[in-house]
Amino acid sequence: MPHTSILRAGAAWALTLAFVYSASVAQAQRPIDAPTSATATPLPWPPVATFSILGYDPETGEVGGAVQSRVFSVGNGVLWAEAGVGVVATQAIVDVSYGPQALALLKSGMAPDAVVKAVWERDPDPRPENWTKQGRQFAVMDAQGRVAAFTGPKASTWAGDKQGAYCSAQGNILAGPAVVAEMVKAFESTTGHLSLRLLAALEAGQRAGGDTRGMQSAAMLIVKKNGGVWLNNDVVLRLQVDDNPEPIAELRRLVEKAATMRRPVRR
Repeated sequence: MPHTSILRAGAAWALTLAFVYSASVAQAQRPIDAPTSATATPLPWPPVATFSILGYDPETGEVGGAVQSRVFSVGNGVLWAEAGVGVVATQAIVDVSYGPQALALLKSGMAPDAVVKAVWERDPDPRPENWTKQGRQFAVMDAQGRVAAFTGPKASTWAGDKQGAYCSAQGNILAGPAVVAEMVKAFESTTGHLSLRLLAALEAGQRAGGDTRGMQSAAMLIVKKNGGVWLNNDVVLRLQVDDNPEPIAELRRLVEKAATMRRPVRR
């Protein structure tokens, strides 16, 4: 395992397969919030309609994110992180290359707000007719907890983001702005390990209405230099619930299991 590496939650081809699978399930299970007018161009895949939270713990130096969605295996493309660099969430009308692009720019010393601007502006928008960059949503947090986010005007409603102390919540096809507001509130008011604070944010978002299509998958990724088990491991926690009627509850079970095995954090 390399000492320093970009930790990816999946790859673009895997995400595409997940989208195709999710679309077939969607036909039988629920409608997708996509253009519905007779003149609208249909989307080639379901958007990554989701809510996510990025967070930083200044006491431990850990940075990470958590996500929940009504798509199969949402962890295969939303969360990206590198220890000592930061964490990124990329969703909605998603281009998963935003993840590694943003980490590379953070690593070069660029601030999160400048990273967001640069990544979006240089997006060539290769599918404007049915996968427009105007619908992208992503958030970028550096290793010091500074954060910035972007929600495109064509992300499926309700879509938006909200920043708090060392956190950013964002989502699309949500019940409303209370989802991200409650996520930030929960993150800021919860104590304990970063995993518990990220989890509390997901739970609060779901209580506020969450993804209007329901639940299916969830994931969490937390990194810190040499913060993982074994040697040269920067992964403090990497968990995925790919297909579950109660993915946040299952994620809590895994987080609590991990807590019983965690070694003391070195500062």
